[in-house]
Amino acid sequence: MAMTTRGLVVGATVIVLSTVTIVGAGLHLKGQAFFQDSPKELVDEVWQIIDKNYVDATFNHVDWRATREEYLDRPYTDQEEAYTAIREMLEKLEDPYTRFMDPEEFENMQIDTSGELTGVGIQLAQDEETDKLMVVAPIEDTPAFEAGIKAKDVIVAIDGQSTEGMTINEAVNLIRGRVGTSVNLTILRDESETIEFPITRARIEIHPVRYSYQNQNGGVGYIRLTNFSANAAEEMQEAIEDLETQNVVGYVLDLRSNPGGLLYSSVEIARMWYDDGSIVSTVNRQGSIDIQEANGGALTDKPLVVLVDGGSASASEILSGALQDNDRAVLVGTQTFGKGLVQSVRGLGDGSGLAVTIAKYLTPNGRDINEEGISPDIAIELTEEQREELRLDRTLIGTLEDPQYAKAIEILNQQVAAQ
Repeated sequence: MAMTTRGLVVGATVIVLSTVTIVGAGLHLKGQAFFQDSPKELVDEVWQIIDKNYVDATFNHVDWRATREEYLDRPYTDQEEAYTAIREMLEKLEDPYTRFMDPEEFENMQIDTSGELTGVGIQLAQDEETDKLMVVAPIEDTPAFEAGIKAKDVIVAIDGQSTEGMTINEAVNLIRGRVGTSVNLTILRDESETIEFPITRARIEIHPVRYSYQNQNGGVGYIRLTNFSANAAEEMQEAIEDLETQNVVGYVLDLRSNPGGLLYSSVEIARMWYDDGSIVSTVNRQGSIDIQEANGGALTDKPLVVLVDGGSASASEILSGALQDNDRAVLVGTQTFGKGLVQSVRGLGDGSGLAVTIAKYLTPNGRDINEEGISPDIAIELTEEQREELRLDRTLIGTLEDPQYAKAIEILNQQVAAQ
């Protein structure tokens, strides 16, 4: 099976390319009406895709042909029954990354790597103790930011509907909507003040790269990469080129809590840091190996320290593993997540989608990091107090008040002095 890095996803949670229908395997030729009238055909189509492409030829030691007979012998009266059967069938693989998405889930997932979304521009989290929906932060220059939504605001109602018992996904589905339409958020602030925020939805561009010139050790370029979306490589190039004009002596690349994204983004970004050597190899179930190499297009050769932690996964591990194996960077932080599998995401005929694990990847030195992760060169574990302090005040991230960053600066200073 030929693999193209542009169609592959390596997120810790499955996230998809905005142009994912290009790998639809011709399914759209039958049209949505066909699958809606014949839900059994959709079940069989999913089975066929898994049969042809799944990375494990034993299908987790499941008799996959018998599985087909079992599920095609069932009667299906509507799409929902077919969806339930498909999810049940995929559970036999015991692979959390191979999964079915109904049309709504598939549409929502496509925005994760497209680089833009439609909504009001807030990042949500669920309090572990109270289950309340809390605003992590409003995204700058978005409707929520301009309306006055603040970090730590608690959303208690959406268009008058209480959020009690509501999941993040359910809340997101209610908040998102067409450009120009409105949503009313009821906010509890400081546990005492209730405020109504009518907000008009807009198209929001997501920027995965944040960077700054740090006046330390003669000038350090600090780059934080939050995900490997479709626009990540372009923004990374702009960041490096800008910092180079400011004559930085070295770089700190922050990949902490970066869950991954598109494989080709990680490859393109790796090529910005070194000229020669391999980046990653992907191996499918036939043993076919596709190797991605540096191409002589490095933008800088200055010292580099990379920050990683347990939230650095997949594409983050590809990039950090490549930099480590090629002796291009020193890794500081804690063990990475350990997700070394690659998914292909396909649009199905009725508007639903399927993510299929089709390959595993290896670092340049041949390391299979799945479930193992990548060990940093310098281990720096944050205490619970330090972690909580950074969570409550995110402006401290990437400053000397951030212990892992402070260690990165120390290492970078040693490298600059050695040069």
